[in-house]
Amino acid sequence: MEKNLHHSTESRRAGFTWTVVVLTCQHGASEQGFQRELDLRCQQGALSPGTLLLTVADPQGRVGSGGATLNALLVAAEHLSARAGGTVVSADALDNAHVLILHTGRDFPWGGSSRAFSWLPLEETSQKVQAPVCCLDLLLDRLNTQICPASPPGIWVSSTDMILNLPTDYVFHWDGFSGVRVLALPGEVSTAADHGVYLADKQGNVKDIIYKGTVEQIQRAAMPDGKVPLVCGVVFFSRPVAERLLQTHVSPPLDGCTYLGMDSGAPPLQISLFLDVVKCLCSDLTLDQFVSGASERCSSTDGPQGAALRRAREELWKALRGAPLSMVYVPGGCYDYLTLSAKEHVMRLMKTGSDSNTLSHIQGGRCVSPESRVINSVLEGEVTVCPGAVVQHCHLQGPLTVPAGCLLSGLDPSSSPHVRKLLLVEGSVLLGHRVQLGDMKTVVYTVLGAEDDLELGCDHPTASFLNHTWRSFFSRTGIQPEELWSAGRQRSLLEARLFPLLQPRGGVVGLEGGVAWLLGGGGSLEQWRGAWRLSIKELLSITAQEAELQWREELLHLAGRRRVTDMLRSKSDVSLLPCFRAAVLGDRHGALLETLDSIAAGGGAGSGVELGVSARCLSCIADVLVCLAGEGRGGLRSGPAANRAWSHALSLLEAGDVRGGVYSLAEQRVHWLSRPDLLVRAARHYEGAGQVLLRQAVMSSQCFVTIGRGEAPPMGAWQEVECPARLDLAGGWSDTPPIAFEQGGSVTNVAVRVDGRRPIGARARRTPEPRLLLVSHSGGRDSDVATETVCERLEDLRDHRQPHAPGALLKAVCVCSGLVSLTSHQPLGQQLLQLWGGGLELHCWSLLPHGSGLGTSSILAGALLASLYKCTGQSYDTDSLIHAVLHLEQILTTGGGWQDQVGGLVGGVKVGRSKASLPLRVEVERLHPPPHFLLALEQHLLLVYTGKTRLARNLLQDVVRSWYARLPSIVHNTQQLVQNSEECVKACLDGSLEALGVCLDGSWRQKRLMAPGCEPGSVRRMMEALRPLALGQSLAGAGGGGFLYLLTREPDQHEAVIQTLRRTPGLEDFSVHTVQLDMEGITP
Repeated sequence: MEKNLHHSTESRRAGFTWTVVVLTCQHGASEQGFQRELDLRCQQGALSPGTLLLTVADPQGRVGSGGATLNALLVAAEHLSARAGGTVVSADALDNAHVLILHTGRDFPWGGSSRAFSWLPLEETSQKVQAPVCCLDLLLDRLNTQICPASPPGIWVSSTDMILNLPTDYVFHWDGFSGVRVLALPGEVSTAADHGVYLADKQGNVKDIIYKGTVEQIQRAAMPDGKVPLVCGVVFFSRPVAERLLQTHVSPPLDGCTYLGMDSGAPPLQISLFLDVVKCLCSDLTLDQFVSGASERCSSTDGPQGAALRRAREELWKALRGAPLSMVYVPGGCYDYLTLSAKEHVMRLMKTGSDSNTLSHIQGGRCVSPESRVINSVLEGEVTVCPGAVVQHCHLQGPLTVPAGCLLSGLDPSSSPHVRKLLLVEGSVLLGHRVQLGDMKTVVYTVLGAEDDLELGCDHPTASFLNHTWRSFFSRTGIQPEELWSAGRQRSLLEARLFPLLQPRGGVVGLEGGVAWLLGGGGSLEQWRGAWRLSIKELLSITAQEAELQWREELLHLAGRRRVTDMLRSKSDVSLLPCFRAAVLGDRHGALLETLDSIAAGGGAGSGVELGVSARCLSCIADVLVCLAGEGRGGLRSGPAANRAWSHALSLLEAGDVRGGVYSLAEQRVHWLSRPDLLVRAARHYEGAGQVLLRQAVMSSQCFVTIGRGEAPPMGAWQEVECPARLDLAGGWSDTPPIAFEQGGSVTNVAVRVDGRRPIGARARRTPEPRLLLVSHSGGRDSDVATETVCERLEDLRDHRQPHAPGALLKAVCVCSGLVSLTSHQPLGQQLLQLWGGGLELHCWSLLPHGSGLGTSSILAGALLASLYKCTGQSYDTDSLIHAVLHLEQILTTGGGWQDQVGGLVGGVKVGRSKASLPLRVEVERLHPPPHFLLALEQHLLLVYTGKTRLARNLLQDVVRSWYARLPSIVHNTQQLVQNSEECVKACLDGSLEALGVCLDGSWRQKRLMAPGCEPGSVRRMMEALRPLALGQSLAGAGGGGFLYLLTREPDQHEAVIQTLRRTPGLEDFSVHTVQLDMEGITP
């Protein structure tokens, strides 16, 4: 069973599209709570958005499963008729309709709500919204994905008091079907005596339903596999039969089953779905046998309703008889009914799933046995949960021990001091019931033994209370049987008035005043006798199920917020989006936002700000705001983030006041929550704030920059450097902050010349004039196409953080290198004269097109820094230059990683690595492949300019957002990036072009996963055309355009590539370029 349960809950999905889903309940007070549960499942994706969801209480008293079905069918038809514009109930509304009626059934003592909402220790591994897995959810999954697809229009009816397991490959066939179909699952003859079984012929036509029959009767129903077909609570009525059933709602006495009958004064009637409605179709029965036959408790022909029931059966026979009744028997299936046995319930929970913690927060966790189950609970302090114990829907505070085999449910924090004093022993069951009597709402506590049978009479030899005989209990306490049971009542534990609710003068009886004494603790017989007491049966009848469901939801979100806190502080790679969506759907986003504010500000454990954690928190707040806006509402996620209303908060963050900045953001946030568009705009500003902290985290790499002082060259002497481009062979994106310092990065790349030339360079010289002349050439060094920027005042440099400002890169180099100080009180000219004896002329150039993907901007920054250091007499090493570029790009606000400067500043084939820690340090290992491999690499490596350009910045924000959200696909892919890089290192050292080609192809697959949309259609056609020629290929850099590089199968394929591309329709503006390895890197 466990394997099937895990398989089926991997993804909550609607599957089958229902027209109407009706959930029935016994008590009208449960309607609102149950309706909310249905609505939540629709929002979570378990039910289709267009489905009409209805919760319908039984109209008057108990009407049985058959009466509830008829009433639900009437309500569904009435709503569909109204939708169609009708003024009366019309069966025409059922045309093409797929209706599902779910019965919640009788009260369930082990959890405070119905069996349908009994939680199981399962979590969906790929859920979009964090949510519990209840019996109802498993049932919906089976119905939606296995049982109901391909069924014709009609009415499906199912109980929710069981767990169904079907072989995953079983297919239901509907060819030639008509009438009514029931689902049967295999059971043992020995256990079928407590259930109903179908007696069917070889064709599956049902001849009779045997309910609690003898062994001989049950054996007659045996199937070829030796098992018997159990009635498992699922039945389908075709559209014609459903119409005939609907018509009975106006026929006395069946009208007494519906709300219309109640409103018309009809006496209530109780009928069974299977033993009255379905059984009338069994082929072996005559009218007399059916009308006078025995039935289950809810519909006995000998009871007070006997005459009415016989007439009702006659009406059912008249309306439905003749419709074919067939059975689908599923070999290998399993039917698990949720009985009233606490021991069976605990064992079921222990056998289901494999994790001891389900949607709970356990402080520490060392005291919880892996052989226990903690479900939707919060455990604070030292709460020891022993093997075989179950804690569900509890908020407990230690020190406290839950003995083996115990079940604790529904306990709030105020109960913990009293639970510590209780004499709980192995196999105890302690429950908190949320009840309502008139306007009074309170919690009543009950205690039982897991071995106790609720329905056995106290005189039965195996009957017990607290796992001991009633005789021993009476002897120990002095209680007399007459004090527990009124005359004429069944003397069972279910009806024993054991549990105090109110004292005449003392008010509500707490845990310490009732349960404690029953267990042998404080209190007295006189106090117990003086209290108004209730039985379990009476408690269940006044249980406030809506309050119980609200308590569960409060715990779910409290545990969720605490898990969010733990995961963020521990830098976990678990995605928090499902928890955020759940909080928004549950209207608990306010508390969640406050929690995220506190973590971002450095509150709580450690009480220190970690920039990486704070930056992720701000991104998480942006995620919550977008969830509040609603999917697809409010505009695009990416956009400007410089509204003046947020400027104060952002300036505090820029100044290093993280706590002040976070709470200033929160103060501003409250004004942006009213509309989807405002929420999305607020989210953009939170992402902008996160980028501020991310930049500050990365700028910690400046500690690895060491610049020496020496003698400056003569005034006017040019200091020139040239750099190769870089090709990223594998691992690109793993170098991108925050991935680079939260997971760690590894990138293998190679320095290359394009068409025999180093395409990137810079030069600098000192000038007598105390000013800065910044020149950017669009072609080579001597190109006449250039942009000049003259800076004579400090104000001219203040836009160096704006990437699109004229000369922004060159200005940033001047500021980050320490050439000038923007915070100095000295004018620019005076600073230049004092420090350097004059001004500076700084030139840069690139032969590569904009957005080439070959690392141009970062390598250019390195070249500019190197030339500036040289002309001012400063010394540096390549390691310092790499980290200086990383720091500079944060100042420039372009972000980005470290692999570009590694690739262009360090020659040859190399691997750069960074560890999962701050400050961010890049370590470069130069590789020494076999000489023949380097020669072959030059002969087999080609560059193709695609004619498409795209800035990496356009992709960067999406990747960082996805990483902060820890989307499982992204987390897995980043791990694969690092692994692929290390495999690429091995391929190069082994001298294997084939293995390198595999790494290139793998790298491109991984890039596409990191940034969907980075492969334009024309590029895809280009790569498909070149595939027969290539061992491997990839777009350079982040993708989206620029250069494509390919490793050809044969050497010297320049002309073959050109001809292949020319023959490919739709490709224009491409060019093919040769590649030569550059073993030197930056020169001179």
